[in-house]
Amino acid sequence: MSSFEVYDPDFSRYVMGNAPVKQLATGFDWVEGPVWFGDAGCLLFSDIPNNKILRFAPGQGISTYRAPSNYSNGHTRDRQGRLVSCEHGLRRVTRTEYDGSITIIADSYQGKPLNSPNDVVVHSDGSIWFTDPHYGIMTNYEGFAAEQELPCNVYRVDPNGGIAAVLTDFNCPNGLAFSPDETLLYVADTGRMFHPDPQHIRVFSMASGRPTGGEVFHTITPGCADGIRCDSDGNLWSSARDGVHCIAPDGHLMGKILVPETVSNLCFGGRAKHQLFITATTSLYAITLNRAGVQKP
Repeated sequence: MSSFEVYDPDFSRYVMGNAPVKQLATGFDWVEGPVWFGDAGCLLFSDIPNNKILRFAPGQGISTYRAPSNYSNGHTRDRQGRLVSCEHGLRRVTRTEYDGSITIIADSYQGKPLNSPNDVVVHSDGSIWFTDPHYGIMTNYEGFAAEQELPCNVYRVDPNGGIAAVLTDFNCPNGLAFSPDETLLYVADTGRMFHPDPQHIRVFSMASGRPTGGEVFHTITPGCADGIRCDSDGNLWSSARDGVHCIAPDGHLMGKILVPETVSNLCFGGRAKHQLFITATTSLYAITLNRAGVQKP
């Protein structure tokens, strides 16, 4: 059985028949937020319900990086290589410094606590962009059930620490990614828990330095978009119920990588950033592609 479905002939050049989807580890509850550390030769990712950040190192397997993790979800690295994390438990975004200490980047807006920061990216100007849906405070499964005091927004934290709600018309923003040249911002709207909200990926122009527009770029089926990342050609790779979908810059579906569990998130890594690491329900997977990601560093 093939690991791929091809809808655009160009997708056949992105995948290789002798490079299968491999399960690297399993036995978790709900994994999320993969981020590659090439300088350390490892991947970090979250097992949210078990309150851990885990480390995968090729040839060494799985170890615990941080426990408790404050029910961490999404992660990225800033331009200095430091880990930036979204924490459901303490409803904040943090940075892990070189000495291991924790710096709080954001935990409130206009005097009210954030909901449960979910995913995060860093712009080349040093600003930190994150989504703040309510998923982590709706139940006790991925954090602590609590009252929602703010709308589900997308925030920008400037290098001096100032925070602004830059996108305020989402039901529940989730994964986000900049295009390689940072002229576009993609944001997944996964909808509110226990509501039949529309679920789609929206795209915003960054021509003015702030996001404008926001039309629907693509709707994932089956399932919905959670984590998203761009490759160096500007294709968007999205999580889905049946695997990972590759979406061209014009919004059409190019192909799918089939995964036997619902995919939550993904990131590029490996020695040439040509491996796609995939978090999917209870397992971590990887596949080698003929494409590279744009994560820096």
